[in-house]
Amino acid sequence: MIEIRQLSKRYPGKGKTEGLLALDRIDLHIEAGEIYGIIGHSGAGKSTLLRTMNLLERPTEGSIQVAGIELTQLNKKELQQQRSKIGMIFQHFNLLSSATVYDNIAFPLQLVNTPKHKVDAKVNELIRLVGLEAHRDKYPAQLSGGQKQRVGIARALANDPKVLLCDEATSALDPQTTQSILSLLLQINKQFGITIVLITHEMHVIQTICDRVAVIHGGRIVEQGKVVDVFLKPSHAVTQEFIMEENHLGDLSSWVSFKNGQGVHSRIMKIHYLGEVTYEPILHRVLSAAGIEFAILQGTISRMKDVPYGQLIIRMDGKEEALRHAAVALAEQGLEVEVLA
Repeated sequence: MIEIRQLSKRYPGKGKTEGLLALDRIDLHIEAGEIYGIIGHSGAGKSTLLRTMNLLERPTEGSIQVAGIELTQLNKKELQQQRSKIGMIFQHFNLLSSATVYDNIAFPLQLVNTPKHKVDAKVNELIRLVGLEAHRDKYPAQLSGGQKQRVGIARALANDPKVLLCDEATSALDPQTTQSILSLLLQINKQFGITIVLITHEMHVIQTICDRVAVIHGGRIVEQGKVVDVFLKPSHAVTQEFIMEENHLGDLSSWVSFKNGQGVHSRIMKIHYLGEVTYEPILHRVLSAAGIEFAILQGTISRMKDVPYGQLIIRMDGKEEALRHAAVALAEQGLEVEVLA
């Protein structure tokens, strides 16, 4: 659906200065119908990258193909036609303050001279989809942040796009509202098969709805793959930092002890469960058989989109040999085991 090859963007500098290289030789392939996340810190280049996908930002060099069409080669009229197939929602909603909910959603249709009866039918359909039936005649100032974003989503869907670009669509919202907006995006993806590309600096957004993810840092993609693989086996330091922040892991050294004279050691382990094994009592079974005491220091059981997963940080206390054998036994049961300290 979206194919990006060797994409670079350099903003011009003043005088003889070289300017800022915002994107550096980026390659991305986004499949039709998937939800693709791009995560990075502020200034990493993620917004610039997203805005190149509909040429709101024109790259300095490289190729951008959407549904097989090379956007950089289109004239103004052809580009406008292709942009109508690419919806976009924004962090700060970008609604018309003097227009009602109905009129905000109708605006893209009116721009292309859609007959009034078709506008009415489409807008009413979208208002029902995003759950704003009771608010159709209200103005943006009368709406909550979540309601404003629902208007933005409905407006982005007005022209039946094949792609929906989400520019930090939940970062201005509280956690409960964020979850409701993510659920709505997931529903839209499943119901209409729309390809969704979203950028964020929040790992939990990626975990909740994305199929695949790319990590951007310094204008370059430093890691990408299935969310499950990247989350459970991060290879780049930036990805590891995002995961540490999400799990609120601090200094682990204070959790480790050595019981002098008794030959009893402590080991901090990170245990990953994936799939239905998440709900089985493997940890208790293996460690009890090995005579090892353990304490759960931190943990979660959740889902990454449709995949059950669990992650525990535990301290195991026991003989050195028993600790080694226990780690091997857990791995043999299909768990990912990592020694942290």
